[in-house]
Amino acid sequence: MEFSLFAHMERLGPEDPHDILYQDFIKLCQMADQGGMRAVWTGEHHGMEFTIAPNPFLPLIDLAHHTKNLRLGTGTVIAPFWHPIRLAGEAAATDLITGGRLELGIARGAYSYEYERMMPGLDAWDAGQRMREMAPLLPQLWAGDCAHEGTYFNFPSTTSAPKPLQKDGPPIWIAARDPNSHEFGVSNGFDIQVTPLWQGMDEITSLMDRFQKACADTGAKGRKIMLLHHCYVGADDADVGLAAQELSRFYNYFGAWFQNKRPVSQGLIAPLSDDEMAQNAMMSPQVMAENLTIGTARQVIDQIKRYEDLGYDEFSFWIDSGMSHARKAASLSRFIDDVMPAFA
Repeated sequence: MEFSLFAHMERLGPEDPHDILYQDFIKLCQMADQGGMRAVWTGEHHGMEFTIAPNPFLPLIDLAHHTKNLRLGTGTVIAPFWHPIRLAGEAAATDLITGGRLELGIARGAYSYEYERMMPGLDAWDAGQRMREMAPLLPQLWAGDCAHEGTYFNFPSTTSAPKPLQKDGPPIWIAARDPNSHEFGVSNGFDIQVTPLWQGMDEITSLMDRFQKACADTGAKGRKIMLLHHCYVGADDADVGLAAQELSRFYNYFGAWFQNKRPVSQGLIAPLSDDEMAQNAMMSPQVMAENLTIGTARQVIDQIKRYEDLGYDEFSFWIDSGMSHARKAASLSRFIDDVMPAFA
């Protein structure tokens, strides 16, 4: 089992200055680097203070100057917002600038709030089809001249300029949930990222089943699968209980953004009341405690051992939570010092 960090700048209110949030983000990534994690992942989102990440290549390039060993991953670029020639070129330039450390995670996107603003009329199905047409073009553009006539993209013979530093280009990861997405990813030689969100062990097992079936059905060998999951390592039971409350608040806001029904001003969604959150049993603190990777160090070790036994190759510590930087850093420190050695 390998480990990585999944992190962004984030805020639920206007109190924290962006420059401080960015420095906190850098510090967490440096902790991951110094602690021996394999990679850091950061994604793409637009117009949302909940997840502040308009272009993942920018912070990854900066992180190359603040870290030594971490692989630098997009978790993820939103495929329908890119043209394949542009994505191939910017990814290749990032790989070159970072010394060959880039890994390219690609997804269809999830928030209709973003679709409405970036590509009005786009829906999840169309976004997924755009991703499936785009992703296989990237290795071709990195390798040499590529011409394409498709449903969404048409261009004459073109190549990526510059070329990536890594032979054959950066590894590509596909964010997958349904069986067809798993099959698409592994059949094209890509690795797979999955997240069960708050849905617990049944979903974690089901996602692995889909991956293994896709590998068996397509004959794909050597493909990897990464589990992205919210994680908190508490100092004691009381600390874990507080984390469950904080993660419940995070997921209530996540759900509100996903539903895209509340007003948004200055990138901030209208605040949720305590009563509204208390009425959402699906995202209660109890559900968080039962279904996320949170607990004392021993409890978290036991949970991740179950993921390892299922066959997961990488566990990505999703640290976005609305918690203070101090609480995030303390949890990550306990994860590095007390959890990771159990998997050495």
